Order: sequence, then structure tokens, then C-alpha cells
Amino acid sequence: MSLATLLVLADGRFPAGGHAHSGGAEAACKAGRIHDAETLAEFCRGRLHTAGLVAAALAAAAALGTDPADLDEAADARTPSPALRAAARRLGRQLMRAARATWPGPELDALAAAFPRGAHQPVVLGVTARSAGLGPLDAAHVAAYESVSGPATATVRLLGLDPFEASRVLAGLAPELDSVSRRAERAAQRARTDGTHTCLLFTSAAAAYLRLGDFCGWRVRLEKEA
Repeated sequence: MSLATLLVLADGRFPAGGHAHSGGAEAACKAGRIHDAETLAEFCRGRLHTAGLVAAALAAAAALGTDPADLDEAADARTPSPALRAAARRLGRQLMRAARATWPGPELDALAAAFPRGAHQPVVLGVTARSAGLGPLDAAHVAAYESVSGPATATVRLLGLDPFEASRVLAGLAPELDSVSRRAERAAQRARTDGTHTCLLFTSAAAAYLRLGDFCGWRVRLEKEA
């Protein structure tokens, strides 16, 4: 594992389009659920242990070499909202373009050919990590971090929240990010032998996704495709 490579993939400036998606934070701000650093921390913690955990497990499994088609099907099953499934595939398509330019390889080419409209973003992330020489725990860490860094960045823009406060929220979540990433890697390892549908994590993210899905049709500046 190259730490420098991991930093490149996790960098918010990597041109994968994730910076343009608020991860539900815009809807939460409009609904009054996020209005300061404390409520942002609550939102991010909930997202990390639900949507972030599921995404991290999918990314780790893809980095292990689990069949991406099986993982994409599993991702669909874990994303009840049609609008969020479409958003996940759009983000996957954007990540694929950046990944193939940065770490070209046959596995990314095969995934792009199999899913011309885009595979789910965590699946693409895991295959990208694998192509870059990273391992499943690395992929899990990136996915988990993205699940909270996106909302934190969006809240700075949406509410004018002090960016130092947003950074403090992310730093405070670091131990939980590590714990979620390790749990996701263990689930991915089990999925290799026992099957993706039985072993990849399915948490209360389903309920969270359904709630957030109610807002996905809104015309919001942060959720548009780059």
C-alpha cells in the first residue's frame, strides 16, 4: 500500500465529482436538521454508521476482487430510493472517468464496458483502489471518509458554517471512521466466501436513504451533475 496513492484518491480535489454532491446535507439544512456544528456532527455520525458503512463494505469488497456485477446488484438492493440509485451511478460514472485517466488498467476498462451508464460509486471506488495498488481497508477508509466529508463541505457552503468548525467535526469522527472501516473490511472478507447478499452490511441505511430520497428531486445547486 502506498500512503501517497491513498492520499491522492481521498483528496477532495481528485476530479471525481463527489464534491458536487452534498450527501443529503442540503435536504437536512432545508429541513432544519443541520443548523450548526453540533447538528452537523450528529448528521455525519448517523450517515457514517449507515450509508457510510454500507459504501465502505462495498468498496472494500470490490478492492478484494469480488465480482463488480454482484456488488452492483447488492448496492441496488441496499439503495431503495430510485433517485439515490441514479445519483450513485452518476457519481460512479464521473469517478470512472477520473480513475481511468489516473490509474489505467484492464479491470477499470472492463467495469466501464459492463456499465456504460455507470456502476454504483462505491463499487467503482473499490475497483479504482485495486487498480491503484491499494487494499480493501484503504478503500473502506476512503468510502467512509467521503460519506462525511461531503456533507461537511456542503454545510460550509450552504450555511456559511465556519470551515474550522467543520474540520473539527471531521476530526472528532476519526476514531469512528477507523472503526467503521475495519468493520466494513471484515464484512467484505466474509462476502468472498459466503456471498455478497448475505454478508455485505445492510443497516438502517435503508430508512435513511428513503428519507433522503424524498428530497432528491429538488433542484439544488450542490446536487447537480458536474
